[in-house]
Amino acid sequence: MKNPLGYQTTEYDCGPTTIINAIRHLFRREDIYPEVLKSIMLYSLDAYDSKGESGKSGTSTMAMLFLSSWLNQFGQVKHFPIHCDFLSGKEVTVSQNSKITVALQQGGVVVVRLMYGVWHYALLTGIKDNNIYLFDPYYRTRPFKETDIKLITTQPNKANRVVSVDRLNDIGAGYYMMGDADTREAVILFNTDTRKTPDRSIEYFI
Repeated sequence: MKNPLGYQTTEYDCGPTTIINAIRHLFRREDIYPEVLKSIMLYSLDAYDSKGESGKSGTSTMAMLFLSSWLNQFGQVKHFPIHCDFLSGKEVTVSQNSKITVALQQGGVVVVRLMYGVWHYALLTGIKDNNIYLFDPYYRTRPFKETDIKLITTQPNKANRVVSVDRLNDIGAGYYMMGDADTREAVILFNTDTRKTPDRSIEYFI
């Protein structure tokens, strides 16, 4: 059984919450090791704010990179079918045959850093008709003024937002924009047991 995706508990834990949501989306509850959750929380929320308060600047790029490597190593040792790829810079884009597009077509998910007033992490779970389906761990019920952002409530195991691909790729600082290409980061995660092979993927054009 798979659990619904969850929301962050504080203003700062979007990073670990989104990684946990990736695990929830990819694996059944009975197949997830408690050690995975323990380690995600242990190695995230590592950034300090201007007052030197731990965790109040969220989760750093280095922590995301380390967690990607740790999950790969854990998967190998425990025979847990997970694989992660850390992306940075210009390779973090959604376009025809980009790594993110192909990952979504193959049943993977993508933890991506984007703007939501401040830098924020959300989970990309699907792509269709020039739109991205994502789960934002920041709870919200008020509709957006922007016409290319829609709230959805009917897919608790997959998504709570639909955002246009153009908005996600934007170099600006508006809601759900990934910002300047040189500073982007993302983590692709797969369940290797359920990953679709390239010949079974649906070709996608933008």
